[in-house]
Amino acid sequence: MSQIRSLDQLVQNLKDQPSRRVAVAAGHDPNTIQAAARAAADGIAEVTLVGDGARIAELCAELSLDPSVLKVVDEPGVLAAGAKAVAMVRAGEADVLMKGLIATSDYMKLILNKETGLLTPGSVLSHVSVFELPAYLASHDKLLFAADVAIIPQPDKATKVQILKYCLQAARSFGVEKPRAALLAATEKVSPRMQATVDAAEITAEGGFGDAIVEGPLALDVALSPEACAIKGLDSAIDGRADVLVFPNIESGNVFYKASTLLAGARLAAAVVGTTAPCVLTSRADSEESKYLSIAMGCRLV
Repeated sequence: MSQIRSLDQLVQNLKDQPSRRVAVAAGHDPNTIQAAARAAADGIAEVTLVGDGARIAELCAELSLDPSVLKVVDEPGVLAAGAKAVAMVRAGEADVLMKGLIATSDYMKLILNKETGLLTPGSVLSHVSVFELPAYLASHDKLLFAADVAIIPQPDKATKVQILKYCLQAARSFGVEKPRAALLAATEKVSPRMQATVDAAEITAEGGFGDAIVEGPLALDVALSPEACAIKGLDSAIDGRADVLVFPNIESGNVFYKASTLLAGARLAAAVVGTTAPCVLTSRADSEESKYLSIAMGCRLV
């Protein structure tokens, strides 16, 4: 498979593949319905909205959407709708789970439930985002994968290894050969006073990531800019051309995520991984486009 270098290319690639089945937990909010209807109409997903059927019908009419492209399971209760959507994925009736008008905490509890959820035994749950940054796309002609920005507050070294593996897996699913992964810190120098630098150096030294190029600690500038490497005189295997960024903690990841969208005009998609099926997790305030692209990412990760 040729490398997917933009989110539009991701969508186009999916249109040429068999569509995946998506179950939406409490799928009765406007942006989610618009995204779901668009994904169904474009043929990238077969979408089932589990939620308030009357409200879904109202929204389809208000938004001039064709309800025939969507399947609806009427369940007005938000938690009950979430549980039914998870059960559909667990039973093999859907390939991807998506968050609708349900609180993130409740959505995650349903996924993490040991008896009825979707957590893979022994795995760590994480959140992988793929960014289409205009400047990076122009200079490097590719997407950027990153984690974790939403779930794990302060990952230890073992957890960072798992996050890294998830990101590499996502990059490879997009056709990236020999992905370059940067383990981020504030500096390239290892200091016992900065645990992120110690973890990054040890993960790099231990290896075990197949054909991927993994390096750290690296500051963000040298991870993304060959010019920064040259100016600093840094001999880097990544050489300012990272495909993957692994953040030292959720604060740095979340700030990057929001700065990229609010200030740098990034388009993005995101999904929860470490589960038996991809789980789309977007904010209730996220745009229709971001939710649509996240559906596409979930379908790609299947």
